[in-house]
Amino acid sequence: MEYWYTEEHSENARFSIRVDRQLYSAKSKFQRIDIFEAEEFGRFLTLDGLMMLTEKDEFIYHDMIVHVPMATNPGIKKVLVIGAGDGGTVRELTRYGTIEKIDMVEIDKMVVDACLEYMPQTSSKLSDPRVTIYYEDGLKFVRDKVGVYDLIIVDSTDPFGPGEGLFTKEFYGNCYKALTEEGILVNQHECPYYDSYAMSMKRAHKRIKEFFPITRVYQAHIPTYPSGHWLFGFASKKKDPIRDLDAESWNSLGIKTEYYNTDLHRGCFALPTYVKELLDEADKD
Repeated sequence: MEYWYTEEHSENARFSIRVDRQLYSAKSKFQRIDIFEAEEFGRFLTLDGLMMLTEKDEFIYHDMIVHVPMATNPGIKKVLVIGAGDGGTVRELTRYGTIEKIDMVEIDKMVVDACLEYMPQTSSKLSDPRVTIYYEDGLKFVRDKVGVYDLIIVDSTDPFGPGEGLFTKEFYGNCYKALTEEGILVNQHECPYYDSYAMSMKRAHKRIKEFFPITRVYQAHIPTYPSGHWLFGFASKKKDPIRDLDAESWNSLGIKTEYYNTDLHRGCFALPTYVKELLDEADKD
């Protein structure tokens, strides 16, 4: 008998992967955690039945959430990562010798423990000496921080359950205060294609714009995410990701990536018309 993982992307659309075996299943006090293995996508992690990453395409997400801000400001030294219990974002950050400190705040220790055991591809650098893991609520963690971080990456789940507080006006305001004068905020910005995801994207975009003078949205194609079309938000006090891109400095680092490059950096901010219209609607709401 065949075993399939199926995720509902909308009331009328579902996405399925044939599963070879289930490696892990547990219920924490926050969410259900499952890790599967499949021929097509390798091992993959789901939280409350929603896809977080697969071994086959995780490089796309992690390249884009990390290297876009790092190429905009190669001088980043102190980073806060909120969420990201799988470790992939931290893995990419540790490739920069110039980064001195990485604080990672993950509300659910069971996610980290499961990934350390079953997802070494992403979790392998969580033991880097520059990394400190805090097992607490990211919303609360950032409240009392002022001018501490050069970069905040919000690598959160969708805006319900444990990730709900990371899409609020209070949270984005506290992120603004926690950043240095040249600080950058990058967040996963949801899918623009399906209505329910697009509503969350518009709401987050509107709230971020209330605090940051520079806000941009960029995109990537991630096959296992809803519709395959995924957005990221870029917000900053001073740095513009296109104007301030330091391609020469970034390329001189010799970091080998599978998805990101500095040509793509410029191009990923060129958005389809329907996404531009959604963002315009968010500005007017």
